[in-house]
Amino acid sequence: MRALLVSTYDLGRQPFGLASPAAWLRRAGVEVDCADTSRQPLDDSRIRAASMIAFYLPMHTATRMAAPLIDRVRRVNPAARLCAYGLYAPLNAGWLRERGIHDVLGPEAEEELVALAADLTRSAPQGATPNSQNIPRLTFIQPDRQGLASPDRYASLQMPDGSLRVMGSTDATRGCKHLCRHCPIVPVYQGQFRVVPVDIVIDDIRVQVAAGARHISFGDPDFLNGPTHALRIAERFAREFPGVTYDATIKIEHLLDHAEMLSVLRDTGCLFITSAVESIDDDVLVQLRKGHTRADFAWAVALCRQSGIRLTPTFIPFTPWTTLEGYVEMLDALDELDLVEDVAPIQLAIRLLVTAESPLLELPDIAAVVQPFDPTSLTWPWRHSDSRVDALHEAVMRIVRDAGNAPRAEVFDAISVVARESLGQASAPRAQRDGSAGPRVTEPWYCCAEPMEQF
Repeated sequence: MRALLVSTYDLGRQPFGLASPAAWLRRAGVEVDCADTSRQPLDDSRIRAASMIAFYLPMHTATRMAAPLIDRVRRVNPAARLCAYGLYAPLNAGWLRERGIHDVLGPEAEEELVALAADLTRSAPQGATPNSQNIPRLTFIQPDRQGLASPDRYASLQMPDGSLRVMGSTDATRGCKHLCRHCPIVPVYQGQFRVVPVDIVIDDIRVQVAAGARHISFGDPDFLNGPTHALRIAERFAREFPGVTYDATIKIEHLLDHAEMLSVLRDTGCLFITSAVESIDDDVLVQLRKGHTRADFAWAVALCRQSGIRLTPTFIPFTPWTTLEGYVEMLDALDELDLVEDVAPIQLAIRLLVTAESPLLELPDIAAVVQPFDPTSLTWPWRHSDSRVDALHEAVMRIVRDAGNAPRAEVFDAISVVARESLGQASAPRAQRDGSAGPRVTEPWYCCAEPMEQF
């Protein structure tokens, strides 16, 4: 029996979502072929050789990119059992089944994939609606990364001096205990998270370091969902991999609640922390149920700076609540906080995604502006009540698309000009600040309704 596991996109990282089920399937005696189409071509011979083909869908972009590949697989190998798994699979279960997917599994799919491989005639659970009660509690094993492209084929870490470090990635936890309204994790995990044993995390990192990685990106939705677990990981990491650095994603409220841990993270090799700030408007933050305020964000910036760790904020600047004045205010705030070099330009162009099963649909303000669900974009499209805001979004997106590898400050200034012009204001020169570049990933994180190839 041969299983083909397919990933279309995973933020420029070697996909953990292939390596983990590959380990489970190989342990069960299944021959496994892993194809990451963001880095390796997938020829028809590999498709024909598989009895089961499973598509890993961890995010919106990956799901959209999988659509033509699913169609191709059905043409090339109509007899294969087709599965989809990952966070976005249950969110789009109906759409996937319409495309010919037989089994729709969630993000904790390893055990179910093994059962399907053992008996291709069995039926997998058919619940189309995400339900946290259906999420199994797995006994995790070490991922198996053989067959994937080497770490140096993926996104790198660019240091301030321009040098590049080979990056690896792993997960220390899965799911999230928070309930942010716009987050796709919420309708699936509904406040649950799973801890991956320390030994398994360290063993996975060891394999990647042996393959050349000198920086590890922790892909957890929030590294401090389990602060004691995170501390054990960080301290063990520093002991076993001296000279190797790492980054993590941490909520603003966790940075404030566990400020004493920042120095530990720095001393164990943490170079920067990504935090989904999303907005500087307190009213918008309440609507998104983020759990922090604008003042909290500013304080977190100060705490990280005092600790010697860069804070890399991400944003959703275009929402139904965005105003032209508010957008310019956000740019001014980033300038005042000396964060221009820490914000990837695409973060200034992100538009709120209202995806299938999104808790955002509970809000009257969202229900009033969304149009019928669009199976092409896999979103509930919306238009702003002020057409000037949508026009600004398009203008900012064009600047970001055309910028290429231009310096971040230069792109920021171009965006500031068009934003102020939208208000009839003259552009004002930015104050001279430190503005030094920090370490950054060569493939910036983003999540957007636009096709990936446009960036």
